[in-house]
Amino acid sequence: MSLRRRLTYIAIALLAVIAFGTIGYRIIQDEWSLLDCVYMTITTLSTVGFREIDGLSDTGRIFTMVLIVGGVGVMLYSLGAIVQYLIEGQITNMWGIRRMKDNVAKLRDHIIICGYGQVGREVALTLKSEGVPFVVIDQNQEAITKAAGDGQLYVQGNATRDDILNEAGIQRARGLVAAVGSDADNIFIALSARGLRSDFLIVARAFAEESESKLKRAGADRVILPLRLGGRRLAMIALHPLVIDFVETTMHSRERDFVLEDMSIASGSPLAGITMKKGQEISGGAAILAVKKKGGVLLANPPQETMLEAGDEVVVMGTRQQLSSFERTKH
Repeated sequence: MSLRRRLTYIAIALLAVIAFGTIGYRIIQDEWSLLDCVYMTITTLSTVGFREIDGLSDTGRIFTMVLIVGGVGVMLYSLGAIVQYLIEGQITNMWGIRRMKDNVAKLRDHIIICGYGQVGREVALTLKSEGVPFVVIDQNQEAITKAAGDGQLYVQGNATRDDILNEAGIQRARGLVAAVGSDADNIFIALSARGLRSDFLIVARAFAEESESKLKRAGADRVILPLRLGGRRLAMIALHPLVIDFVETTMHSRERDFVLEDMSIASGSPLAGITMKKGQEISGGAAILAVKKKGGVLLANPPQETMLEAGDEVVVMGTRQQLSSFERTKH
């Protein structure tokens, strides 16, 4: 039986004992008022030692002894259960916080999600479906409760603070998503995160168009305006529904066999220093759709003779098996 259910039974037992004592005194001491009966029952059960009410009969004294033997036992048991509940609750809470901190400290190459509202939660669900580790930062207790209920790792606190970002493992993270409900807060988050890390991706959400330039000056690499993005998406669906269906299938379907991914070519990779055609052959046949050179130039639909170099980023499309082969080859 759970401790919470046991406390419920104890509360019922206490009320039953008080009712039993009150009714018993009312029947035995018919000259007493209801208040006298309740008073006598409470003082007897609490063992405070107050003097009994005048006029207690012999039958009343016998009933009092019965009430002491039975009722005081219930009172002591109840007190012990309440103390146990409080102690176990504190221990469980402390243990949960410690375990959460330990799990967050183990994260590597993860994403930090600042804000667990509707947007932040959708980001978390997408990352989870992709198998990407992440941690949520939010100072709102309701949002943290929701994140905990969803089984997410979290840090409760203000994401604009350096110590909270460090607790979330910003020095080990691969990127950060600023998705809190205020543009000003997202600007401060980007500013703080960029001050701690100059070499990782920061993506921020903005409500107002004038906030976009401020977020970029604060250190955000990408800024998403939901209204603008939604409008463009509606237009693209109206104009090119098949293209959108293809992108949805390759990027957002949770049970897809055909995958679209972006990857980096590391130093020492077998792909570095060879042509794109040769790279596709040795990596299982995955199609390279675009190459972003380490200097920042993006080559869409590059020719097969394009040389791949360490530091380049590539957009690759293929089956999961082909992408797995490419993953092994690029390192």
